[in-house]
Amino acid sequence: MWTCPNCKRSFPSTNQSHICNNLTVEDIFAGKPDDLQLAFDDVLVAIADWQPNEAGAAVKTVVFTNKRAWLIVRPMSKLLELSFYTDGILTNAAIHKSGPNMNSTTKFRHSIRLSGPGEVTPEIVDLLRQGYDYAMR
Repeated sequence: MWTCPNCKRSFPSTNQSHICNNLTVEDIFAGKPDDLQLAFDDVLVAIADWQPNEAGAAVKTVVFTNKRAWLIVRPMSKLLELSFYTDGILTNAAIHKSGPNMNSTTKFRHSIRLSGPGEVTPEIVDLLRQGYDYAMR
């Protein structure tokens, strides 16, 4: 992992192209409903023991990385969207949307939407773990 000396975000490749910013996770949630922050806290608790795992603030999102980006958290106006990747399509009632990532035939993006605290079930944790494990390959 490489840490940008300017913005302190971690990336899998040295000198990886990105847009530096000085945002914090708190900045990403500024002005959003408290329920979204509480839902995010539930996600943090659920994945706290998964290592390596680093979080960084990007433009409008919180990006979690291990060997590469594995979870993108985007607070919207009323929902918290969790996006993760696997090597195949997943079918699960908890998944809002699933499909190829940017016309790829080997990487699939899945989105889960939460509206507040208490919605991170063991089933959702298992799905997120699949994304975490895929990124560790």
